[in-house]
Amino acid sequence: MDKVVVLFTRDLRVRDNPALAAAARDATEVVPLFVLDPAILGTPFGRSANRRRFLAQSLVDLDGSLRRLGSSLVVRRGDAAEELAALAPDAVYAAEDASAHAQAREQRLADRFDLRLVPSVTAVAFDDLKTYRVFTPYYRAWSDVPLRAVEDPPRLGAHGVEPGRLPDAPDGRSPEAAVGGEQVGRERLDWWLSVGLARYGQARGGDDLSADHTSRLSPYLHFGCISALECVRRARETGYADWVRELCWRDFYAQLLRAFPQTSRTDLYDRAYARGGAGPAFDAWREGRTGYPLVDAGMRQLQREGWMHNRARLVTASFLVKDLGVDWRHGAAWFEELLLDGDVASNRGNWQWVAGTGVDHTQGGRMFNPTLQAKRRDPRGDYVRRYVPELAHLEARQIHEPWQLGGVAGYPEPIVDHAEVAGRRRRGEQPTLF
Repeated sequence: MDKVVVLFTRDLRVRDNPALAAAARDATEVVPLFVLDPAILGTPFGRSANRRRFLAQSLVDLDGSLRRLGSSLVVRRGDAAEELAALAPDAVYAAEDASAHAQAREQRLADRFDLRLVPSVTAVAFDDLKTYRVFTPYYRAWSDVPLRAVEDPPRLGAHGVEPGRLPDAPDGRSPEAAVGGEQVGRERLDWWLSVGLARYGQARGGDDLSADHTSRLSPYLHFGCISALECVRRARETGYADWVRELCWRDFYAQLLRAFPQTSRTDLYDRAYARGGAGPAFDAWREGRTGYPLVDAGMRQLQREGWMHNRARLVTASFLVKDLGVDWRHGAAWFEELLLDGDVASNRGNWQWVAGTGVDHTQGGRMFNPTLQAKRRDPRGDYVRRYVPELAHLEARQIHEPWQLGGVAGYPEPIVDHAEVAGRRRRGEQPTLF
């Protein structure tokens, strides 16, 4: 073919990019394209200053990588189909994705162009396995799939298309938020595999909140700055199966959303439970002033960094849905407002898991005790001190139950009595809705 376009979406890298490699093999002229779509930028995903800055940094890094390969990134603003039509390609190469928006975009492009989708977002392609709703059998089948080789960046030639203007990084980003780009992501991955992963294994999967023995790679996986396939292949070589299993969870939720895209908005399994609205209790939760130190620390970390420790995500989500009786969709949407790694499949899948409407739905009665979790996962109180300065002066035996002191100046009383709510749930009674 004479001219083809590689449409970058969530694969902002040159190493192990199957769409880019296939295009370089098949055509004499390859045009790398990224479209800033107002339909996405106007959503909670697009409004986050942290996420827009991460994207802008990633695109600058991608353009630099493409220039070193002999090409450059073309940036346009508008609808992807219309911008592609203006380039009149012989074919369009793109990564297959899972969300309803991505699938609708794929259909629009397939109706107008020779669209060639390749697996790139997940380690195992969607079509390589049947659709599973239960993780354990999926993990066994997933583990047996032969993985393709990691592809080196291809050599590219110059194209005759005006590159356009890369987006500016917006103001308002937290200085503690991660920096975007393939180069930073690969440096983080190399460090993780050589140093961090051993600590992760010693810390029982990174559940020590204060130590934070986690990879922090999720934003780079979400934007495709690093390849999920490469992560799995290299991690398997280290022998740490726990982290490989976590990568499999990411694939699992993606294949589930690909098969059931409506579950980003509706329950996978219809199950009766209290579904309150986004009222004052929801405001207190998202602002980190519930009176439960671990919950508040997690929500404030989310505000500051655009990221939250996974254990804290589970506890804060459980508190919103089970203690406050607020519908999981409100919590999922708020996470997506702020998370750098706000992946629809993983975020919504995990929220439904907590609510008891998604996978493992038979465990719908599961409820995390925020105080017990804090004592187990943050025994010295260092995580809470880092994000809730009002409690920083308290001793470890006091910090997770400040109400036992008769209150702490500047810190709220508990918004709800967890023990009372848990007791009502055990008796089969619906909690009060907020």
